[in-house]
Amino acid sequence: MTIATLSTEQPAPGQAAWRRFRRHRLALAGAVIILVLVLGSAFAPYLLPFDDTYIDIMKRFAPPFSGAHILGTDELGRDVLARLMMGGRVSLSIGIVAMVMAMAVGIVVGAFAGFYGGVVGAVLMRLVDAVLCFPTIFLLLALAALTEPGPVTTTVLIAATAWMSVARIVEAQVRSLREREFAVAALAFGSSNLRIMFRELVPNAIAPIVVAATLNVAQAILLESYVSYLGYGIQPPAASWGNMLNNAQIYLTSAPWLAIAPGLAITLAVTSFNFLGDGLRDALDPRMNIP
Repeated sequence: MTIATLSTEQPAPGQAAWRRFRRHRLALAGAVIILVLVLGSAFAPYLLPFDDTYIDIMKRFAPPFSGAHILGTDELGRDVLARLMMGGRVSLSIGIVAMVMAMAVGIVVGAFAGFYGGVVGAVLMRLVDAVLCFPTIFLLLALAALTEPGPVTTTVLIAATAWMSVARIVEAQVRSLREREFAVAALAFGSSNLRIMFRELVPNAIAPIVVAATLNVAQAILLESYVSYLGYGIQPPAASWGNMLNNAQIYLTSAPWLAIAPGLAITLAVTSFNFLGDGLRDALDPRMNIP
C-alpha cells in the first residue's frame, strides 16, 4: 500500500500581503486617488491652457465649467484648476519630504532607545514624552511664528513636530526584537551595535514603520494646510491647498468654488492616505492568516 503525501503550498509572504491588501477596497481606492493626485499635480499644469499665475482681470470669479476654466477663476481671474494642481505639488511634496525627515529622526531615536534601554532609553523616551506634551498644532504655529515662512522651513517644522510617534513605534519594536535569536547570533558573530540595529532589527520592524510613514504623510498634509491657512506657511503668489483656502474664506457666499476645490483636495488626500495606511497595516500584519 502506498501512502500519498499531500503537500499544501503556502503563498509567499509578499503574495499573501498583496492578497490581503487587494481585499481592502478602501485602501485600493485610496491608492488610486493618491496616484491620480500625484500624476495630476506633476503633469497637469503642463497640459492646461492657463498658467497658475496668469491673471485675466476680465474673467474674475468665473464659475466652474465656464469656457476653458473647468473649476472657474479666482478673485484675480487666475484659473482655479491650474492653481489647485500647482498647490498639490507643494502640499504633497511637503507631506512626503516631511514624512521622510520625521521617519529618519524617529527611527534613529527609537532604535537607540529600544536597543540600549536603561538610562539611554529612559532619557530618549522621556524626551519624546516631553515633546508630545505640547499640542502639535500649537507647537508648530509657535515655531512657525519665529521663522521665515516658506516651503523649506514649513517642511522642517512639520518634520520636527511629527517624529515622536515614529520613535515610540520603533522603540517598542526594537525592544521586543533585540533578544530574538537572529539578533543574538549577529552579536555572537561580532557585529557592531549599529549594524545590529539598522541591518537586523529595524528591517524586521519595517511593517509598522511603513504604516506609520503612510499615516504621517496625511498628518503632514493637514499640518501644512493649517499653517498656510493661518498665514505662516506657503506665501502667495505661490499656491498651496492651505493658502488657497485662506484666500477663499472671504468669498464663501459669492464664490464658494474657491473653497470647495482645495478643501475637497485636502479631504481626498488625507482620507486616501489614511485608508492606504489601514490597508497596509492589515496586509503586513503577520498575525493575519487570510490566504
